[in-house]
Amino acid sequence: MIFSLDKAIELLERTPDVLNTMLLGLSADWTSANEGGDTWSPYDVIGHLIHGEQTDWLPRAEIILSESVDKTFRPFDRFAQFEDSKSKSLAQLLDEFADVRSRNLERLRAFNLTDSDLGKKGIHPVFGEVTLSQLLATWAVHDLNHIAQISRVMAKQYKNEVGPWIEYLRILKA
Repeated sequence: MIFSLDKAIELLERTPDVLNTMLLGLSADWTSANEGGDTWSPYDVIGHLIHGEQTDWLPRAEIILSESVDKTFRPFDRFAQFEDSKSKSLAQLLDEFADVRSRNLERLRAFNLTDSDLGKKGIHPVFGEVTLSQLLATWAVHDLNHIAQISRVMAKQYKNEVGPWIEYLRILKA
């Protein structure tokens, strides 16, 4: 499928509801467990998504669309959620994510992007030159990546309990 802003927005606008349905009201046994070591729990992922909404996707799109000669993105702190989410409940984080995502999609629509705009470029601190369409496609796929991550982390809580059915559960082998 070729990138379509409308199709990306279809996905982006649904993510808060998907995560609410998936996580709201679950016990902390499900939402605070991770895969060990420095991996993230579902709670951590929601904090990460909020931080991305605040500092990554739209700020970078604005840099690309700006008249500024310098199109370099500021580095993104992939671990800021550990400080930013402290003392917040999962319900608060889910509400915050839904709110900031809604506002960001309103801002995105207000850009009234053209095909020409989607080809404009910015400078990523690691990847170098990227287009606005690549940034926006990545935003949508980033959501799907973290929904899959949350599913995997939660599934692994029963890895030993499924017994021989593990052979048919690809999610437990990832």
